[in-house]
Amino acid sequence: MLIWLQQKLGLRTNPTIFFVSAILTVAFVAISILFTDTVDATFKALSEFITTNLGWTYIFGVTSFLVFLIWIACGRYRHVRLGGKDSRPEYGNVTWFGMLFAAGIGTILMFWGVAEPINHYANPPQSGIQPEVLEGLSAEEIAQVEVPSGAAAPLSNAAGEEAMGFTLYHFGLHTWAIFALPALAFAYFAYRRKLPFRVSSIFQPLLGDRINGPIGKIIDITAVLGTLFGVAVSIGLGTLQINSGLGALFGIEQGRTAQVVIIAVVTVVAVISVALGLDKGIKRLSNINIGLAVALLVFVLIAGSTVYLLRGVIETVGTYLTHLVPLSFWNDAFSGDNWGWQGGWTVFYWAWTITWAPFVGIFIARISKGRTIREFVIGVLGAPVAFSIVWFSVFGMSAMRIESGDPGKLVEPVVQDGDTAGALFAFLDSFPATEFVMAVAVLIVVVFFTTSSDSASLVIDMLCSGREWNPPTRQRVFWAVLQGVVAATLIAATGREALDALSQVITVLGLPFFVIAFLMMFCLVKALREDVTDEELLPSPRKLRSKEVPVIKSSANEDSEVLT
Repeated sequence: MLIWLQQKLGLRTNPTIFFVSAILTVAFVAISILFTDTVDATFKALSEFITTNLGWTYIFGVTSFLVFLIWIACGRYRHVRLGGKDSRPEYGNVTWFGMLFAAGIGTILMFWGVAEPINHYANPPQSGIQPEVLEGLSAEEIAQVEVPSGAAAPLSNAAGEEAMGFTLYHFGLHTWAIFALPALAFAYFAYRRKLPFRVSSIFQPLLGDRINGPIGKIIDITAVLGTLFGVAVSIGLGTLQINSGLGALFGIEQGRTAQVVIIAVVTVVAVISVALGLDKGIKRLSNINIGLAVALLVFVLIAGSTVYLLRGVIETVGTYLTHLVPLSFWNDAFSGDNWGWQGGWTVFYWAWTITWAPFVGIFIARISKGRTIREFVIGVLGAPVAFSIVWFSVFGMSAMRIESGDPGKLVEPVVQDGDTAGALFAFLDSFPATEFVMAVAVLIVVVFFTTSSDSASLVIDMLCSGREWNPPTRQRVFWAVLQGVVAATLIAATGREALDALSQVITVLGLPFFVIAFLMMFCLVKALREDVTDEELLPSPRKLRSKEVPVIKSSANEDSEVLT
């Protein structure tokens, strides 16, 4: 039946993975509309249960991924090349680093660059203050809130240092370990064992030919659903941020109608980019957008307290290194059963990020053929993390300096009023050429989220088909539309609370991904032991670097866009 339907629609994909994933997603949308309260209650209960009883596995799991990657980059397999001992990188280092920078971090930087540091500055995570204690208080009153001995007081210098430590913990090495682990596994099994770009392929050492059976399909369907919902969360966050920017510029009211319209526009642009091809439009626009984001960073650095920020960037590196190990294992055990802060921040981040892992992982794998495992790990963990440190240092420390000079300027709208999405625009209001800079920021956010939607549709389709580099346009259009439908349905059904509901869904969906990730480490090591010869354990002799060549010499190259 499914094969007949596939042929009738002119699709080139695995019919079981494609149609089951689509049916489950459509069913979720329909049930969410018809039984909103029941769905919310169910996922809320599951999310609270997972956070309370299994939240520690999320913290331990991501730290384990990071330790594993460092071990494999330093261990006996460090010289093994992804693609065989005679393969060489298809992209030079500079190009490769640039593409890694673009791989999925643009949306994160724009949304959280101001929002997270200022939140933690007002309510230090380790102060033990419950959020409800701060409700209704002015910035001056927040600064006077008593904290336990040794804890950082709100809006103090110690709170600022803690804020930067936690922010970079969330968006530094740990986040990129979540992306790097599946990317390394995808690259190894696709280039070494010539298996399809599916999550199930990674489990061949454990399942053998059963990766083509029901178990393998269940794994792949889970990956498709997780990626789809992970992107929907980002579309939802981007929608709120765009709505806030348009409100600041043109007075457009923030609400369901405006947000659904924004999602529709983003989806339409993504669909158009699918139809036109990336090299002719959105890919070039994406590259320009990365330049605009860097220009915004330089503008804040120059227009702000430049010397203070340059000093701050250096100091933040030390702050991050100081907090890295303790936070990697911090589970707030002394707070008893209260997981309020860590459940709402760290556990959600890790669950959300790991649902993006197949999306970003496949892209990284596709541009990393020929790299040694050591080169791969150092590059994937090093380049994006270094840029993230600079970005969060400049925006985060600028935000805290603005708040200290004008109490309430950022804390009251962002923390007290809960307008996290509007944090960037409240921040830019303190800089010259305000309206122009805000307009540029809105444009950057729109393009980042549009290209993310378009790129995700390609990756989701690849997770279904396995080998299709240039699938029929209608398949990618379908996934691009479905992403928008999921985000729009939840926003239309429950308004601003829709993102909270989707966050709960992500926390639940993230759990099987952590189980899958632990098995990935086992399967990768098992495959290395089976495949690698003694000769490959030695460093390759130096050769003249060949000129860069494109990854794919076909029209499919139009689909190898930079994920932003």
